[in-house]
Amino acid sequence: MAIMNFSFTALKNLFSKPATNNYPEVPREYPKRSRGHIEISIDDCIMCGICSRKCMSGAIKVDRNTKTWSIERMGCVQCGACVNACPKKCLSIVPGYTEPSAEKTVDTYNQPIPETKPGKITNDMSKCILCGLCARKCPQECITVDRTGEKTWSIDRDKCVQCGACIDACLKFKALSTTQDDGEKGIVTLHKE
Repeated sequence: MAIMNFSFTALKNLFSKPATNNYPEVPREYPKRSRGHIEISIDDCIMCGICSRKCMSGAIKVDRNTKTWSIERMGCVQCGACVNACPKKCLSIVPGYTEPSAEKTVDTYNQPIPETKPGKITNDMSKCILCGLCARKCPQECITVDRTGEKTWSIDRDKCVQCGACIDACLKFKALSTTQDDGEKGIVTLHKE
């Protein structure tokens, strides 16, 4: 009687589709919302370093001097904090996991070093109401606004990476803009008349 039960199962498995995929020949199809790995559009990156500060596992390193962005693939936990924090939206999570390896792999992306900066952030104080929204949105914390005392707006040119977050914050009054970079360094303070 047991042989009859087994023969039914054997015939059923013989004429049905396999339960597993033929993995090396047939690539795996990932579900739409699966966490995969971090990809960067290096041409859009401004090397601000926010992604490395937001990375909980410390897998991302940004070097502004050499214009390199690197990620330790096995250290990344695919939480997406760097993707959400990126002001230029150049990071994304794409399906597909890191290939297993006996050694830790670090992927490094290089960006060509520009000869000159694209511009500098300036403030038209006749339009500025000193609301401080630009200072709150600045990821490098290089803008300070004094509303009560001398009524000044200051920017630290050495810390500014021209990400444009302050300009995006000032959409209503359009007081902030970019102009030709004249090599000005240090803290620049503008007074409200």
